[in-house]
Amino acid sequence: MIKITLPDGSIKEHQNGVTPMEVAKGISEGLARNVISASFNGVTVESTTPLTEDGSLVLYTWKDKDGKKAFWHSTSHIVAQALEELYPGIKLTIGPAIENGFYYDVDFGEQSISEKDFPAIEKKVLEIARGKHDYKMRSVTKAEALALYKDQGNEYKVELIENLEDGTITFCDHSSFTDLCRGGHIPNTGIVKAVKILSVAGAYWRGDENNKQLTRVYGISFPKQKELTEYLELLEEAKKRDHRKLGKELELFTFSKKVGQGLPLWLPKGAALRERLEQFLKKAQKKAGYEMVVTPHIGQKELYVTSGHYAKYGEDSFQPIHTPKDDEEFLLKPMNCPHHCEIYNSSPFSYKDLPKRYAEFGTVYRYEQSGELHGLTRVRGFTQDDAHIFCTPNQLNDEFKKVIDLSLYVLGSLGFENFTAQVSVRDMEKPEKYIGDADNWEKAEQAIINAAEEKGLNFEIESGEAAFYGPKLDFMVKDALGRQWQLGTIQVDYNLPERFDLTYKGSDNDLHRPIMIHRAPFGSMERFVALLLEHTGGNFPLWLIPTQAIVLPVSEKHEKYAEKVLNSLENHEIRALIDDRNETVGKKIREAELKKIPFMLIVGEQEEEAQTISVRRHGGEDFGSISISKFSDLVSTEINSTLKSF
Repeated sequence: MIKITLPDGSIKEHQNGVTPMEVAKGISEGLARNVISASFNGVTVESTTPLTEDGSLVLYTWKDKDGKKAFWHSTSHIVAQALEELYPGIKLTIGPAIENGFYYDVDFGEQSISEKDFPAIEKKVLEIARGKHDYKMRSVTKAEALALYKDQGNEYKVELIENLEDGTITFCDHSSFTDLCRGGHIPNTGIVKAVKILSVAGAYWRGDENNKQLTRVYGISFPKQKELTEYLELLEEAKKRDHRKLGKELELFTFSKKVGQGLPLWLPKGAALRERLEQFLKKAQKKAGYEMVVTPHIGQKELYVTSGHYAKYGEDSFQPIHTPKDDEEFLLKPMNCPHHCEIYNSSPFSYKDLPKRYAEFGTVYRYEQSGELHGLTRVRGFTQDDAHIFCTPNQLNDEFKKVIDLSLYVLGSLGFENFTAQVSVRDMEKPEKYIGDADNWEKAEQAIINAAEEKGLNFEIESGEAAFYGPKLDFMVKDALGRQWQLGTIQVDYNLPERFDLTYKGSDNDLHRPIMIHRAPFGSMERFVALLLEHTGGNFPLWLIPTQAIVLPVSEKHEKYAEKVLNSLENHEIRALIDDRNETVGKKIREAELKKIPFMLIVGEQEEEAQTISVRRHGGEDFGSISISKFSDLVSTEINSTLKSF
């Protein structure tokens, strides 16, 4: 007999060789009907994998993140089979699950596919799925695996296998199809009831621009047709909210091939939006005791060698900048923290001077692969709302909690109410990924967990997601479409103070190491604006939006009164414009709606006589004819309801 520990802590004894599905049946038939995957002792297994030792078992259904991962990865196998049958001679590479769905990278040779081929592929996938073929894992020797793919002429699979150890190689079989695979599948293909091929794109083999470009086939699948229909409706809404589309329509930012890929250009309205976000955070930071600093866009290579960033980001950074002086190299900075360490090092501190809180909106640069660039969410130059707090061990808990308060204030002021927290710690099995002493890591991880508990955050602990120099707390925010994003990061770091030999004089007159807290509530200004655009659909909070109102004179003879209204609005600190084009009021209203301007103020003969404005809200609500002071009160009330004082 073996002992199986379930997530609720209960322990059940089973016969050696019992499968996860059999364990599920022992709990309830209803659970067994829904189980599609499992993990045993932290390792993904099939629902039919025999369990031969004591251990912890987690059963996954479609509702679980890992259940969906198994479902989508399993579907990628079916898609691969369908593609082989429809396009003989193609070469398959890899087909993982992703956040929403899956992809499969394929070398189509002289053949190609386009959107018009998607229905035929989907039809073939469902035809295969209806066969209810079991997914079966089997171990093979390295020689057998190499022989199979060499015989097929698939150099991609051969390359993958050559990097694997003999005894660790497995194939997955279903129907007449075989694929190199580590495992993690649903019981059989029949569970897949709906599938959609979403798009195709180019992708370099192993993400290397020097390798051949393959065709990446994206798709998604569901256990019910209704769920696919709902997802596609959500996708259509997401397209309407795409920040690249809205950014162009609202004239916020643009890109230029001459300037370079991944380097956004902020237009006047976008620059005003950014400036307002910066001032909002600077005001809160000032109250929280931060001091603003400014650091250069470049630094000597030695700076980043000392910090460890060169070893971690060297390949992702731009090439070194060489000066006329021999052996002098500078780099575009990949992070602001090394510069802030040197600012701290410029003066001696005692424990009475701490904490020191340095903040900066600092632009950093990383050379992202061109295929990974995406609007403002993945760029090569971005501005972080960085701050670094240098404190004593006794101050760490309070300082960390104060940063949590600031992060919550930022999220609440911008309408991100639906979120959880994630505590990211080391992967204990891959210590080579991290720098620093293990004891310091333990202290830092525990400090974050303690602070999160004391602030009453709803949080999960994720192994392997820590930064290379320290653990962190991330806020995982759900947007208006239910998509999850990481917004706002707080990290505890014992390592950089050690690397930069940072000290302070303690009450015992000895020198001690400060602890460093990294924090960025926005993360990067570029990515934050992109997510805010998609969350709000371009309908920004009234306090933030560049143009709060637009004055629409009915005809040319009302333009002087419109200017008087504009001056009065400016005196009330309301950001407004006049649309004095020779167009009908109806057309002006329609265009103001498209630009998502919150208020349209119509002024004609009656309004001029009564010294009022007719107020229409974006979306159609009519406030009638009111005074400018009453309109100002309306605006102030709405702003004060969303933008609280910190």
